[in-house]
Amino acid sequence: MAPEKQPGSLPLPWQSELILFLIVLPVAFSVLVRFFQLWLYVPAILSQAFTIGVVFALFVWLLRAATAAAALTGALFAVSLYIWKWGMGTTLWCLLALFLLTFAATRFGRRRKALLGTAEGKRGRTASQVAANLGIAVLAGIPHSFSHLFTGISPGRVALVAMIAAFAEATADTLSSEIGQVIGATSPSRNTWWRGDPFLITGLRRVPAGTDGAISLAGTLAGCAGAGVIIEVARLTLRFSPKESIIAAGAGIFGLFIDSLLGAALERRGWLNNDAVNVLSTLAAAGCAVFLMRCF
Repeated sequence: MAPEKQPGSLPLPWQSELILFLIVLPVAFSVLVRFFQLWLYVPAILSQAFTIGVVFALFVWLLRAATAAAALTGALFAVSLYIWKWGMGTTLWCLLALFLLTFAATRFGRRRKALLGTAEGKRGRTASQVAANLGIAVLAGIPHSFSHLFTGISPGRVALVAMIAAFAEATADTLSSEIGQVIGATSPSRNTWWRGDPFLITGLRRVPAGTDGAISLAGTLAGCAGAGVIIEVARLTLRFSPKESIIAAGAGIFGLFIDSLLGAALERRGWLNNDAVNVLSTLAAAGCAVFLMRCF
């Protein structure tokens, strides 16, 4: 639930570079393989997918929500999501909802965040940040991808629920940090049980807004609401059943708290950077969804 750090201040840059490589490479390879499959049978899907990818990249870049490299990474992810599940039932609706919610959240209270020193850079998110937040969800949507080998996620509804859980966690994480630090941060004399500087999740003591692993009631509620929007979009567009919706929502919120635990226990000590925490928390959400789907 800690806010995104500025690209220039991210510790352990090798972790961000490794994440970008391990996620973008298999996604690009899967797109290449799928390209030749669709070219022979349904080439129209390819034109739709690449048009969507280009439009999405330009839209994000023109809004300054991401760097040029990050916009291209997002375009690759959009193409991958569409070519594996195309038409009106595409998972891109959930990706669009995620983008709109997180974009609005990063702009919310920007002046206050600038004073706190936690505002996102003017160039927007980097490619590694995009990969860290969306990579697990995109990999979950690729049948027989590396994510299935390491997590046991199998193609079909289980993988779909895991993907939406990862999207829900990424949305909840951004909203909880971006909104929570604006609403929650006050002067110490105005701290109350519901409003004030956030708590460190591992010790329940007040810490300054922007501290890794910190949570607040306002931020947590905002994050849960954001996850709920993603689940509702999935219910409408992907025909999620009540069971699938509850599992995806619960797994997404579980990942949100894993994010805070990792931030407090490992990121504050300099063992992980924010990109690594985001990958692990979305992976936790996806893995939790798989476990619950197989148990229930």
